[in-house]
Amino acid sequence: MARTPAPVTPHTPEPVPTVTLDKIGDFLELDFRRLFVWLRAGLVVALMLAVAGGVIGAAYGLLSKQRYTVTTEILINPANLQVVENDLYSQPGQVDSQLLNARSKQRILTSGNVLARVVDELALTSDPEFFDPDQSAATSGAAASGGKSDPKLIAQKSLAERVSVAADETSFVTTLAVSAETSGKAILISQAIVKVFQEELAKAEAAGASRAAAALEGRLGQLKRDVQAAEEKVESYRRSHNLSSSNGQLVSSQTMTQLNSEIGQAQSRVIAAQASYDALIASGVNGANPDPAVSAALAALRDKANSLRQQIDSQSMTFGPRHPTIVRLRTEFETVSSQLRVEFSRTVGTAKANLDKANASLASLSAKMNDLKSNVFTDSESQVALRELERDAASRRTVYESFLARARQITEREQIDTTNVQVISTAVPPKGRSWPPRTPVTAALGAFAGFALGMLLALAMGIVRDVRQPPNRSSGGVSRD
Repeated sequence: MARTPAPVTPHTPEPVPTVTLDKIGDFLELDFRRLFVWLRAGLVVALMLAVAGGVIGAAYGLLSKQRYTVTTEILINPANLQVVENDLYSQPGQVDSQLLNARSKQRILTSGNVLARVVDELALTSDPEFFDPDQSAATSGAAASGGKSDPKLIAQKSLAERVSVAADETSFVTTLAVSAETSGKAILISQAIVKVFQEELAKAEAAGASRAAAALEGRLGQLKRDVQAAEEKVESYRRSHNLSSSNGQLVSSQTMTQLNSEIGQAQSRVIAAQASYDALIASGVNGANPDPAVSAALAALRDKANSLRQQIDSQSMTFGPRHPTIVRLRTEFETVSSQLRVEFSRTVGTAKANLDKANASLASLSAKMNDLKSNVFTDSESQVALRELERDAASRRTVYESFLARARQITEREQIDTTNVQVISTAVPPKGRSWPPRTPVTAALGAFAGFALGMLLALAMGIVRDVRQPPNRSSGGVSRD
């Protein structure tokens, strides 16, 4: 009987340890005792790294480029100095406006214009701290673009990295911080920034005033031509309508006023002449003495005739009518009476002539007044249009004069610096460097960083090792099929 051969079982190799989900699960069940195992295993490496980190930190503190930071406190008052009445720039009133104004001025402190001028004034392009030709050629994009880097831009960028400002929230004080390799250089840069900042503020205000003055100057020419045209129109209208004026009043009106005064005086003269004439006629030859101003001779003759008459009357009572004294007195009386009649006739004729002359003068003035009235009425009607032209010319003249005065004032305003910026704390040498920290501090930080790196490496190596080959757990283990 034939035997059936037994089946041959193939040899299976042992499985290679791999990271499986079961092993990760075992790792998640890890207790804190394994942490101490890992840390104890990497303690030597951590100590070596700590020593190396301390040495590197100390070397960095000793060999790295030092920086010194100085600070300057600046009071930026948003309200400018009120030097000129009705200034071009209004003063901020509300707190929000004041804050915005102060912050805007603070932004100018580190603006590109200020830093560029500081670079030029201090020649920072020649300072290796701000512009290193070799390093700039290697780090800039010159190789890619095929061109040369701008030293001024590089120095300005380096300066911007070393400058910072901070505003006080409870006041208008701004703190300017400047860092440099030496404290003297930092102070010099800080002083230059503050100086250029003040000049830029004054320059900005002067530029604004210059633009305003230029705008006004541009309008002055047209305003001047408008004023001249309006005044020429007024004079042309006056000439065409014969509206002569003196001291702001038409000549015809002045003439009419003067004629009214002269007519009044002529009427007074007529009344006086008529009264004198009537008085002479009423008094007769032997009447009362007239006003001496009318005829002094007539008054003297009347006095003499009256005196002779009284003498004749008194002597007639003593002597007879044929007495030589009486005859002489009568002869003198007749002579004086003859002279009195002649003088009276002459005085009456003079009074009549004065009366006629006064009446003629009054009539002439009245005729002139009648002729002038029609002209005055016509001129008054024309003056209505003339006053409208004069008002237009006056308004244009007022605008032109105000613009001219304002332009001159703003032009002078360009020369005045009204910015209210005050340095309340100047930059002084600091007590120590701002970077890097002191050598013991850098050494301690380096040692701490090296030790921490060693601990992290120990933990990482322990985790990788346990994940690939889980440790044997004699107790508390859970059997898995």
